[in-house]
Amino acid sequence: MSNGIMPDMSEKPNYITPAGLAALKAEYQELVHVERPKLVETVAWAAGNGDRSENGDYIYGKRRLREIDRRLRFLGQRIEKAMVVDPQTVQSDKVVFGATVTVMDEEGEKKSFTIVGEDEIDLKRNRISWKSPMATALFNKKVGDEAVIRKPTGEAIVEVTQIQYK
Repeated sequence: MSNGIMPDMSEKPNYITPAGLAALKAEYQELVHVERPKLVETVAWAAGNGDRSENGDYIYGKRRLREIDRRLRFLGQRIEKAMVVDPQTVQSDKVVFGATVTVMDEEGEKKSFTIVGEDEIDLKRNRISWKSPMATALFNKKVGDEAVIRKPTGEAIVEVTQIQYK
């Protein structure tokens, strides 16, 4: 990448857009300041009701607390290792992280994809991970270049018709 932010596939950092990082932080804050405290309160109340072995509120609450704590550790690691790349600041005529790429397949059908971080994947909005087969095949391609996409059903050849950073 011309800006020095071309993903090094051996290191596998957590590349993410500013919006993606904000979403991770918002989820973390929601779990820490809203959901977890409410659950701790419920578990404490349930524990005060006596026999814990058959107390559904207590058993479910403890299990859910473990899930929340596990998710908080995961989110904390993802946030700590985040390498934020703002697509609007990328100046490149090649496909790199943050690009919205339009490709045309062998049948002439056009599709657009935005290459985002692993935590931002949204197939309904055509947001694909920079580690996906499609993205890795497109990296460093320019408009007019062809890319071979490896699919479970075989290989497909697409042509890059547009690259945008928005």
